[in-house]
Amino acid sequence: MNTEPKRLYRSRTDRMLGGVCAGLAKFFVLDPTLVRLAFVIGTIVGVGTLFFVYLAMWIIVPEEPVTTATPAPLPPQETSDQ
Repeated sequence: MNTEPKRLYRSRTDRMLGGVCAGLAKFFVLDPTLVRLAFVIGTIVGVGTLFFVYLAMWIIVPEEPVTTATPAPLPPQETSDQ
């Protein structure tokens, strides 16, 4: 059982501006496009309120940590002596 708490991070890979929407989508297991669309519609309807929420999250929410995966070993190469 995984006892590590779920953390909110800004995405490093799936980002349009700051990675906030992709990070929220990953946290809530949603499609990032839906979250982005919700932010755009919310900004228009809310007269810009969500824009400032996005900016605050861009500053406050940390980027996801860099994962250093061990690279797979390369297959042996054949050498031809001509």
